[in-house]
Amino acid sequence: MRLICIIKYVPDVDNFKYDYENNVLIRENVRLTLNPDDACAVAFALKVKARDPKTHIEVVTMAPMSVQPHMEDLLRLGVDKGTIISDRLYIGSDTYATSLVLGRYLSAQTYDVILSGTHAIDGDTSHIPAQLGDLLGLNQMSGIIKVDEAALSQTLAVFEVETEDMIATYEMMLPAILSLTRESAYKLPYIKRQNMDLDVTRRINIISNEQLGFEADEVGIKGSPTKVAKTYTKEFNQKERTVIGTDDEGISLVYEFLKEKGFI
Repeated sequence: MRLICIIKYVPDVDNFKYDYENNVLIRENVRLTLNPDDACAVAFALKVKARDPKTHIEVVTMAPMSVQPHMEDLLRLGVDKGTIISDRLYIGSDTYATSLVLGRYLSAQTYDVILSGTHAIDGDTSHIPAQLGDLLGLNQMSGIIKVDEAALSQTLAVFEVETEDMIATYEMMLPAILSLTRESAYKLPYIKRQNMDLDVTRRINIISNEQLGFEADEVGIKGSPTKVAKTYTKEFNQKERTVIGTDDEGISLVYEFLKEKGFI
């Protein structure tokens, strides 16, 4: 099987930077980490490869070049190919413009399944998997917590999806896009000691706009139909706290408070 994992590296929540002029996150020269849902997608792909060593896994990300060391670590885990789509023209792309870029690359690839996460911790719109499905003409499902590895073939996937009130089992014809969540049991393994210094640079594939050929007004801030109108830091003010006893005075205070608020 040929599996492609769409992944995203998100800013460390304790160390992120923001461009307040353009209202976009700064992703260059900041500490990035693999989005948790996407890590589950890669972990599942590695489980499939463990069952069938002929499985080919490619991970694809649209990100600054600073993610290359992170991508190399995924290759050391057993991923076959890592593709980084990076161009200054793409800075500030919203989910729609990002989907256009990813979709153009994916449309030229061969695959049986595209795997992704459902949510991203730096945005949480969940737009991109569904938008890619529309662009590529593929069925797509989000919220997957388990995929039946034994039933997975080049033509069919059986999986479980968790909603607010139930867990449902679905069958989907392939190729398709399956989007997992961090609530799944799939966890990335650790890099084996003998592979920690393995040179994997030859398996890194760098794609820029020179290959994809977008116009400046199709991607980036100019090509994004959605804009962040305003961003601000929420301030938390400590409210005054009153400590009362259980004596008659305390009971009276509670009674008057409830009466004032209309509960009595």
